Amino acid sequence: MSESVIKIEGVGKQYALGLVGANTLSADLKRMWSKLRGKADPTLSISEENTLKKTGGKYVWALKDINFEVKRGEVLGIIGKNGAGKSTLLKLLSKVTAPTTGEIKYKGKISSLLEVGTGFHPELTGRENIYLNGAILGMDKAEISSKMDQIVAFSGIGKYIDTPVKRYSSGMYVRLAFAVASHLDSDILIIDEVLAVGDSEFQERCIGKMKDVADTGRTVLFVSHNMETVNSLCDRCILLAQGGVVADGLPKDIVKEYLSINNSAEAGHRVFEGEDTLGDDHVQMKEARLITETYEDADALFVNKKFGIEITYEVKGDMKPLPVINFYSLRGELLFTNPSSVDPQSIEKGLNKLVVWFPKNYLNNQKYIVSMEMMTYKPVLKQHFAFMNMFTIDVMDDVTAESRVGHESLYGRGILRPYFKWEKCNE
Repeated sequence: MSESVIKIEGVGKQYALGLVGANTLSADLKRMWSKLRGKADPTLSISEENTLKKTGGKYVWALKDINFEVKRGEVLGIIGKNGAGKSTLLKLLSKVTAPTTGEIKYKGKISSLLEVGTGFHPELTGRENIYLNGAILGMDKAEISSKMDQIVAFSGIGKYIDTPVKRYSSGMYVRLAFAVASHLDSDILIIDEVLAVGDSEFQERCIGKMKDVADTGRTVLFVSHNMETVNSLCDRCILLAQGGVVADGLPKDIVKEYLSINNSAEAGHRVFEGEDTLGDDHVQMKEARLITETYEDADALFVNKKFGIEITYEVKGDMKPLPVINFYSLRGELLFTNPSSVDPQSIEKGLNKLVVWFPKNYLNNQKYIVSMEMMTYKPVLKQHFAFMNMFTIDVMDDVTAESRVGHESLYGRGILRPYFKWEKCNE
């Protein structure tokens, strides 16, 4: 059996929201002035503010009593709902922060990609940052130079490699950061959902590269909301919920358990507030509902009926975020993605309401999971959030059971059920 390269024993992470200082003196003064006037803390993010409300400013455990090992050459997927503790766990493993309780033991060098720009100095060029990252990993200049051409070629930003990275877009940051993390000689590669801001072609290359990394005996830890990628890339998976590990095993089994836990067949009308608040400092979801073509709540969905998904969200800044809807099977297979075709310039600060329509005779008679991401594409590419379980929808067959007798082979086969028109050819 392969040796363990990471061993986590009784690890927990505790935060004291509302009791800690801000990052700057000006932010601390703003916090004090707001408190004196009885106003909300302007320095807190939405997620911090919600946690503060729930805890009353007391201590909160982001992770508690985490125990597991990772073997050499293993590709470990880490999944769970927003707020389950995935990113906190990766920050502990990457040594960005220290655990409050427990111990993490390592064997080998670690490189990580947790968010856009992590580990990069904005004033240095892309090339200089490659040398900086390599030096942090303990490599000498000759070793880094020998891999420079591979890194630049993989990133696809060769003509900008001698430009300060502060001028890079989010997509360029991610391309270079992943290229550096995956090509330098680390024993453990840690990747968060940050790859979601890359384009589809680059994501495919990243997944291929992670497989290559694992084949060389290096270890990969991967957090994602894309269940299909977890199934195809990982050979083991753990499920986090409320700061603890609730399942550990084969990806297909853990993904199925995750979906079953979250598939409580949510009603077709969801309001995001209180503990269910969804968003970041730029955008916040308010409402989502399944509707009929007459804009009424859809109590039931049928194969032969058109339906829509209507969302309402609040834009808090100058960005122009747009939704992306994803349909999954109950096994976690991504069936299709539908990015919004709305002109970003029509998105205004404040409340925005959008609807996407799905034609009749498109979905088959089965259950589907609908997830949503909120993305800004320009001037920088940014994923604001990814929400796996917006709806679980059950599409029903309009054909009666009696009519199906003797014709079962014509109904219920396949994931989709589009109706294409046949015509007789003229001779």
